[in-house]
Amino acid sequence: MVVVDADEAERRKVLTALAQARMPAVGVASLDELTTHVEAAGQPALVVLALPPAGMSDARARLGELLGPEPVARLCVVEADDDSVGLLEGFADDVVLRPLQLPELVARTRKQLERKAAVDELAQRNADAQVLVELTQALASSLDLREILHTVVVRTAEVSKVDRVSIVLVRDNEATGFVVVSSDDQKLRDLPIDLNQYPEIRHAIAERRPLLIEDAATHPLMQTVRGPERNSSIPFATLAIVPLLFEDRPMGVLFLRAREATSFDDRTLALLRTLANTTAVSLRNARILQSLRDQTQQITYARYEAERRMRGLQRYADFFESLDDGVLVMDTEGYLLFTNPRARQLTGYDEKDLEGKRILDVVLPEDRDKARSMRPAEGAPNKHVATDLRIRRKDGVVRIFALTWSSVLHESGAVLLSLRDVTNEREGVIELAQTKEFLEHLIESSVDAIVSADMHGCILLFNRAAERVYGCPASAMIGTSVERLYPEGIARKIMRLIRSEELGGLGRLEGFRTDAVAVTGERVPIILNAALMTRADKPIGTVGIFTDLRERMRIEQRLEHAQEQLRIQEKQTIVAELAGAAAHELNQPLTSVMGYAELLRRRLEPGTPQHHAADIIVGEAERMAEIVRKIGKITRYETKSYVGSARILDLDRASREDSSPQPDSTKPDSNRPDSGKGGKGAGTVKGGGP
Repeated sequence: MVVVDADEAERRKVLTALAQARMPAVGVASLDELTTHVEAAGQPALVVLALPPAGMSDARARLGELLGPEPVARLCVVEADDDSVGLLEGFADDVVLRPLQLPELVARTRKQLERKAAVDELAQRNADAQVLVELTQALASSLDLREILHTVVVRTAEVSKVDRVSIVLVRDNEATGFVVVSSDDQKLRDLPIDLNQYPEIRHAIAERRPLLIEDAATHPLMQTVRGPERNSSIPFATLAIVPLLFEDRPMGVLFLRAREATSFDDRTLALLRTLANTTAVSLRNARILQSLRDQTQQITYARYEAERRMRGLQRYADFFESLDDGVLVMDTEGYLLFTNPRARQLTGYDEKDLEGKRILDVVLPEDRDKARSMRPAEGAPNKHVATDLRIRRKDGVVRIFALTWSSVLHESGAVLLSLRDVTNEREGVIELAQTKEFLEHLIESSVDAIVSADMHGCILLFNRAAERVYGCPASAMIGTSVERLYPEGIARKIMRLIRSEELGGLGRLEGFRTDAVAVTGERVPIILNAALMTRADKPIGTVGIFTDLRERMRIEQRLEHAQEQLRIQEKQTIVAELAGAAAHELNQPLTSVMGYAELLRRRLEPGTPQHHAADIIVGEAERMAEIVRKIGKITRYETKSYVGSARILDLDRASREDSSPQPDSTKPDSNRPDSGKGGKGAGTVKGGGP
């Protein structure tokens, strides 16, 4: 119960008086606070409105949508000169005049709560009667006993909200029972079971009254046969066994099982007993006709009551006619009872076309299961439920409609549908989702690292390429600071550069060379392209695209090394060619020098200074011939230090054919034969002499 009054003092007095009368209530100051309370705590049983006339007008418009069609008592507190009659006719259930008489207010509040409780009780009884009517119709509509029993157990499972309902038939003084039908297996029939393993069935039959086991794993009756270790593996937590009695003679049991812990109140147990008795009667062919007559009378009465209550909807007809959304009212079988002009305009059907139609007749076959679910669950609170259905208009065009539905009068089971065409919105959502998916794949497939952050530097996006660069999964990076991606101070420098006037204030940075810091601490050279993201000319974040330069730098190093090797090879080629040319050109004049020197040495008297000079000329010529020979054998470019920092060609290493040590050419060669004694020195120079 909620009290709406902007006057805090008056509100406290009312709340205190109600609390003293054992009718606790919640106080709010405005309709907005009432909306918040209803959204959080659900619909109240009664609303006390102490508002000025303008506030009452606002309440008329807002409370209908807020509180929904399920009856909620409305007690209005008004001034003596206010239109209390108008409030009673179109909005309020009762009116209290100011100045407030608290005893009167308490009494009227109690009466409204009693009225509300009576309405709710009538609704519950009507729901139970509806179940009985439905099962009675099933019993009367088929001569197939198994089909009748399957309908009974399926509907019983739905009403009691359990996972499995079975019918087990037993015979007098026999230890074997037969599961003839089960709600979760239509093909199951005549399954024999050992009743010694089901003490709960034997107990219910012996006592001839329902047995409720709220915890099957710990109940002592179950442990007497199966033991604690087997009970721990029982898949059902709660069991309910209702005996099928005919003239106080047990024929079997209605066996209910729920996997989750479930409670059965007195009303549910009473309904189960009624269903069990009805089933027992249907099992006896001798009494089935009389049972059908009784149930037919109940059906007639229930239909009369439903029609009477549906006539109560007529007072809402003018309101529905003026709504911009389509409004339909259907009964529990899905037949349309009322449509407003907007609904007919949206669907393309006129009133005669929709008369006698079911909602399933205009819904596409693929969506009929969703359409069948549009009815309040038994015992569930009245809530607005929205779903999308594809409806074929009269002209054949298929449109998507958003349907919001709830019960109109809970005791009659009528359902109110609010209809709105959302085809364009849903197509836009699908296109937007496809675009989003494409962009996500595009970002994840990029070879460059892409990182996005908000204006506080918190990372929002981190693609696969970024994971490879930083060596860290996106899950560990998202939500952390973008400053950890760079060396200290670089992130702030980048933001300054993005906003720098030197870049024209464009909010982007292109080709910025810097380092990234991997999770291992390694510095990774990158090229960064970054920009501000804006919405309505306001920055909302940043995005950066990183190009990893490590592979490029490795390629550049390999290219530089290859170029250096090419330069060395070019030098070696030039040196080899120059050496060959020099050896060829020096060989001829050197031959002549050596020939004439040998002739002089032979003609001069040994021991004379002239003969000694000729020996020196021959020796040096032979030495020069050796140098020319080395020059002709140069195959690579090798140098050695010379005077100061200069370097000259190292003939020994440049002309060496193998890795064996070579004698130093600057020292006398003791192994070379003397040219004056007819050694090989003269013979090393090709040609003979003059």
